[in-house]
Amino acid sequence: MKGCPHIVSRSEWSQRASLCSKTLPPSRKYAVIHHTLGKRCFSMVTCKKQLQNIQHYHMVTRKWCDIGYNFLIGEDGNIYEGRGWTKQGAHTYGYNWNSLGISIMGNFMRDAPNKLALTAAQNLIQCLASKGYLASNYVLKGHRQLGKTKCPGDSLYNIITKWPNWS
Repeated sequence: MKGCPHIVSRSEWSQRASLCSKTLPPSRKYAVIHHTLGKRCFSMVTCKKQLQNIQHYHMVTRKWCDIGYNFLIGEDGNIYEGRGWTKQGAHTYGYNWNSLGISIMGNFMRDAPNKLALTAAQNLIQCLASKGYLASNYVLKGHRQLGKTKCPGDSLYNIITKWPNWS
């Protein structure tokens, strides 16, 4: 997509087909930031393995139709397609129908994601808004604002409160 950062496609990290069919309306109201609470990854090889682990957990253990997030970001600076641009996620109960879920891989309770991951997240959000996947007046939220959770971790949450459109 012109004007957007490179996004690693599903086919580049997963051999498992999505079983999801619910689509999202155009111009979603919310961008919701998460952390996966798992291992951090700093190379494409380790991030792909982490994505496969998360997808297995979501699809096999939780019995979801796919990985729960629309996009995931590694500390290698790459953005990875999860459910993607138009499929409803399973990341924020009560808000999945009108939001895009973006998760940075790792646990960010104490330590912040690196600059590569933070920049990738901001570039992705700008892309989603510029292409109309997020409404022009979208609202940025941390998962904890919409449910009983500490996600996206204290450190990451403190960072996103300073980003555009956070409320």
